[in-house]
Formats: sequence, structure tokens, C-alpha cells
Amino acid sequence: MADEGRTRIIPSGMPQSAAMLADVKRAMATTASLNRLTFNDAAEVRTLFSELIGKKVDDSFLLIPPFYTTGGSDIRVGRNVFINQNCTFYDLGGLDIADDVMIGPNVSLITSGHPLEPSRRRAFTTAKPIVIERNVWIAAGATVIGGVTVGENSVVAAGSVVTRNVPPNTLVGGNPANVIRSIAE
Repeated sequence: MADEGRTRIIPSGMPQSAAMLADVKRAMATTASLNRLTFNDAAEVRTLFSELIGKKVDDSFLLIPPFYTTGGSDIRVGRNVFINQNCTFYDLGGLDIADDVMIGPNVSLITSGHPLEPSRRRAFTTAKPIVIERNVWIAAGATVIGGVTVGENSVVAAGSVVTRNVPPNTLVGGNPANVIRSIAE
């Protein structure tokens, strides 16, 4: 399960907020360089992505720019991960991507948000982790919200909005995403 008590609250105007902003600025500079690269620059993309997340990615990692993130330091990726172009990862809450995951174009993984009440909306940012287990495929244009685990071997259909955990070996789709059927080998 993704959340497991790992919700973070970052109050505005406090040192944690300033640190978050500094991480965003660092990530924007790094992704600007990364986004000038092409599909043929896979090794350099891996180098810059490793710099972005603060740890070396496996040589099997493939990302097609452009790519956007709010920090990068809270992203962890396994081996044989493919991230298609124009993805956005808001990783403040933590983003764990296991081995053999495929992420389609225009996918958004959003771990952070704000309170619903208008008077509190700018007071703080909340962040909950996303866990994407082994061999998951997240299809084009899907959005996954913080606090969610996408179970092993599952598929998130194109354009879906995932607001709750996805069981292993299932196809989910819609807004909000619901189980469509089980996936058998």
C-alpha cells in the first residue's frame, strides 16, 4: 500500500517550503537540459535523469523527452523502465517505480496537492506516495493521484484517473478508474 503513514505536510512560508522550492528550481534547470535531447541521446538522458533523482539509473532505463518533475529527488526507478514523452511526475510524496514498468505518453503521476477549503488552500501542501509495482503498464494520458499503489502486472487504461489502489493483475479504466477485468496470462 502506498500511503502507510507517509503523508507529508509542508506549511507555506516555513523552511520545508523553502527547501521544496529550491528542489523545484534545481529540477527545472536539469529538466531544461534533458528536454533539449532526443531519442538518440539515450545515454545522456540517463545521465541527466540520474543527476535529477540523485542515484544512477540502470542502463536499461529509457525516457523519451520532454519530461517534467517538481523535484526528482523523491523518484526511485527499477530496471527496464520505459517512460514515454511528455510525462509529468510531481514526486514530493515519493514515487517508487519497480522493474519492467511502461509509462505511456502524457501520463501524470501527482503525489502532491492542497486542502479543499479555500481559506486553507495556500496554507500548506500535502504529499502522499505513489507505488507502481513490477510489470505495470500505464497507458497514454492516464493520471495517478498520491496515496495509490498500482499492483503488479496491472494495466491502467488510456485517459484514466486513478484515485485508489489498483489490485494486481487487473485492467482499470475510467474517471475515477474502476476494475474492468482481471488479466490472465
